[in-house]
Formats: sequence, C-alpha cells, structure tokens
Amino acid sequence: MNAPTEPAERPTSARRIARHIAASLILGLLIFVTMLMFAFSLLTSLLVGSGVVVLVVAARSVSDVVEMILEAIATVIFAILAAIAAVVGAILSLFGN
Repeated sequence: MNAPTEPAERPTSARRIARHIAASLILGLLIFVTMLMFAFSLLTSLLVGSGVVVLVVAARSVSDVVEMILEAIATVIFAILAAIAAVVGAILSLFGN
C-alpha cells in the first residue's frame, strides 16, 4: 500500500489570516483603551496600540509559536463575542413579536 500523497505544508486559508488579523486588531484596541485610561496621551496610546498590531501580525508570519498563541487568543476572543451575541439575541427575542 502506498501512503496518500499530501503536501507537507497546507496552504493557509484567507479566512484564517483574516481571523488572526481581526484578533490582533482587537488586542491592539484593548491595549489602546488600557493605555488611554492610565493617563497616557491619545497619540502615545495610538502609537503603541498600532505597533502591537503590526508586531503581532509580522511575528505570526515568522514564528509558529506566535501563530499558535494568536490562534488560541482568537478562539477565546471570538467565543466571548459569540456568547455576548447569543445573550443579546436571546434578550431581544423576548421582546420581539
């Protein structure tokens, strides 16, 4: 019997890349809001928040470990957002026709 021939590396889907970028943007936004709350100026907070996003996206393409960590963070972030959406949907369905 011959083993099935499969490429060693599977191509990364566009959806997965978009998910990682969205998770990075959410992390950058959280860092921006946190820094803004702790008496940093708006410009400083924007620079650091955007720097974190660029750093994470660039590191994702270089390191598998960073990609795994970002995938785990994205899973948690989107699970929380899905739970919030489900709760809001359930509350709004109570007041619907």
